[in-house]
Amino acid sequence: MSSSEQSIKDYLPILSMGGLILIVQILALFLSMPMKANEMQAFEDPTQVSNSIYYVIMILVFTLFVLLALKKNMKWVISLFIYLAIITTFYYVFFTLFALIPPFSGFEFVVSFILSAGITVLLYKYPEWYIVDIAGICIAAGVSALIGISLSVIPIIVLLLLLAIYDAISVYKTKHMITMAEGIMDLRLPILFVIPKSLDYSFLQEDFKSGEKREAFFMGLGDAVMPTLLVVSANVFMKNNFYPIVGAILGTLVGHAILSILVMKGKPQAGLPFLNSGVILGFFIGVLLSGASVM
Repeated sequence: MSSSEQSIKDYLPILSMGGLILIVQILALFLSMPMKANEMQAFEDPTQVSNSIYYVIMILVFTLFVLLALKKNMKWVISLFIYLAIITTFYYVFFTLFALIPPFSGFEFVVSFILSAGITVLLYKYPEWYIVDIAGICIAAGVSALIGISLSVIPIIVLLLLLAIYDAISVYKTKHMITMAEGIMDLRLPILFVIPKSLDYSFLQEDFKSGEKREAFFMGLGDAVMPTLLVVSANVFMKNNFYPIVGAILGTLVGHAILSILVMKGKPQAGLPFLNSGVILGFFIGVLLSGASVM
């Protein structure tokens, strides 16, 4: 294999992961306005910064829950919680989509539940990488849209900054995020994106023993969700938002590219410091270009 072919092969996963993030952001934008019209937002007042603190506390509590479950060897509890969250997210996504289609009007509740349950069962029975990736796009876009319509721009930026700091501490200092990821990888839960290194790769046969060489690249759904929150929030809460949205998307991709280059060197990296700073900087460049107000 020539050096140019090897170079393309090495960087193809970076482009693929970036493509998945872009698809998530576009789908989340599409879902955001119908979800807002259906009043799916979590908070009555989306401008309250205290709502961001609430989300951070929820994440800390969930992290503690997972670590305790791993310590007590109760991984089935983690699986149950994750699959309940997945079927709920699918339901919201499909309900939003079917509510837009006249033939399903009045039946969107039933159709959405049946489809959500069916896909969740498929993920549980046969979590091959391409099924996990397709489902991951829907899950990440749905979560991004639901949270993005619930918080206006300033609370979202506060949330992203806090999570970037937390992610850096949990990966580089306490390292409990690495412990948590390694502890649940063998459950093959559909909470990540998988990019195979070869076409004959099977996620079902991946060996997750510590120290074993991985045959695929992995990225948690959170790395796609968090920057997308700002993209969605700008779409919902800002006027004259074209440049801020485009800037946020491009900033996310730049942050992802820098992150991926560091990951390719073989060391675990905290994703959110790169992705969140990229989306925030890109967003503010777009704000300056458009002359829009973030308040």
